[in-house]
Amino acid sequence: MIRTSFLLPLLLLASAVALSACGGVLVGGAATVGVAAVQERSVGDAVDDATIEFRIKDRFLEKDDKLFTRVTVDSVEGRVLLAGSVDSPDDRVDVARLTWQVDGVKEVFNEVEVRNRAGVIDYFRDVRIANELRLKLLTDKEVSAVNYSVEAVNSVIFLMGIGQNQAELERVTGHASNIKGVDRVVSFVVLKDDPRRGS
Repeated sequence: MIRTSFLLPLLLLASAVALSACGGVLVGGAATVGVAAVQERSVGDAVDDATIEFRIKDRFLEKDDKLFTRVTVDSVEGRVLLAGSVDSPDDRVDVARLTWQVDGVKEVFNEVEVRNRAGVIDYFRDVRIANELRLKLLTDKEVSAVNYSVEAVNSVIFLMGIGQNQAELERVTGHASNIKGVDRVVSFVVLKDDPRRGS
């Protein structure tokens, strides 16, 4: 295993570029600030979450490059969702253990499945599902799409984020449930007035 000690800075730089494309507000190093300005989480929390995600992925890469490529990581105010597929129960335990080792992690939702890696058709189906839902959220004027993170793994949609209210969350889960090929929708979204956000 080749240790890439410079991975975190490179990934943080890539994140700034990606966030500038998503937010459409600012570019370069200030992109995170631009996106956070319209999110429910603070600028500091957005930066902390990006750091948490990259440190977790760095630990996965150090352990096994398969964990890095096959497990997705989403953090919202230190609440971390892990999703994907691994080969063995030990791998599933490892991703949770490595995640808890990262400073700032408050809660871990381990939705990683133990199964053989999905084929190319399954992969592209999941990409289509996730992108279709993201587009639905972006075009729904009653949904603040920037507050939601979407992952699709093995026909299951995982939602993370901060909902404005219960009605908005129900619209989001409704959009997800109505997408062709979706077997199940799992939501870890908290509402903006949820007391857990202050813990």
